[in-house]
Amino acid sequence: MGKSEAMQLSAQDVDFKRRDIDNLMPKLNELPPEWRRNEFMGLHVASQRAAHQILDNPRIFEDSLSLRIIGAEAESKLRLRLAQFQQPAERAFRAGVVVRNRFAEDVLARSIQKGVNQYVILGAGLDTFAYRNPFPRLRVFEVDHPATQAWKRSCLEKVAIPIPASVTYVPIDFERQTLTDALRQSGFKSDELTFVSVIAVVRYLSRETLISVLTSIVSSMRTGSEVVFDFDPPPSLLEVLRGRALPGRTEVLFDFSSFRSLPRQLRKLTYRMTVDWMLKNNDFKPTYFDVETLTRDLKRIGFADVQLFGPKEMNMRYYKDRTDGFRIQNRLAVDFQLAEEMHLVKVRV
Repeated sequence: MGKSEAMQLSAQDVDFKRRDIDNLMPKLNELPPEWRRNEFMGLHVASQRAAHQILDNPRIFEDSLSLRIIGAEAESKLRLRLAQFQQPAERAFRAGVVVRNRFAEDVLARSIQKGVNQYVILGAGLDTFAYRNPFPRLRVFEVDHPATQAWKRSCLEKVAIPIPASVTYVPIDFERQTLTDALRQSGFKSDELTFVSVIAVVRYLSRETLISVLTSIVSSMRTGSEVVFDFDPPPSLLEVLRGRALPGRTEVLFDFSSFRSLPRQLRKLTYRMTVDWMLKNNDFKPTYFDVETLTRDLKRIGFADVQLFGPKEMNMRYYKDRTDGFRIQNRLAVDFQLAEEMHLVKVRV
């Protein structure tokens, strides 16, 4: 599928209205400040990366700035709670956090060898790559909500982490802008090969929003550019009822055109209706994506290459020879809401 077809597909099949952006960038002034910092702005995840530098040997992901960027107060709390970070559930969550960052930066390094000179980090939060960037020619675009970016810059200033000239902040208000417009106004060059990471963001998106963002990437970026993101497949209803997974929206398509698939589709529909009924009053519901449906969607909107990696593949690649038990765990193995069966995706425009 060509880029013009992808653009037509976006207009025809993706009913993406600006009011739907609640799924991508919640209205910050309606959220408790602590939740904003810890969950939406990424302090909790950044603290896990920092804990990894202290607790896990050998390290899967080297982040020399992770302890500094979270600030003295958060670092002090972390060091006082190291025993808690060694609980099985915390270790399982941390294993997923560091693997997705390591995977993204591994793919980035290979992309640079192919001529990539632009790196777009969508939902950058407290990501530190731009401030330890080892590639002199690489320009980094951090795309995030203006409030998150202001908070991050204050964090950098407090701990004297300089902002390199290679970093461009791309503030975006999705109620008024599209990703393509925001990048263009920030000096992004659509005719250059680009690498895009969308790490720890997809669980906040509806299917329509994710497809819209990815379609805009297909239609606006040079052929050969690559994208990496992570997502969680749906937990079983039993896992939800037992409190072993965060219940939430399950973004799948229900295609009844194939009679043989009807029982499976009915099971999916029943699951979705039950979970939605159970949790209609919850403040936060992560979005889960069906693996097969998401794969079809990615190919349908125009990506030439779609590769998915589950926990088994990630453990074989990054944790194979460890003897300390530090690895991505099946969510049934730990009684913790965020220990999901994370999947990683790499696609090429």
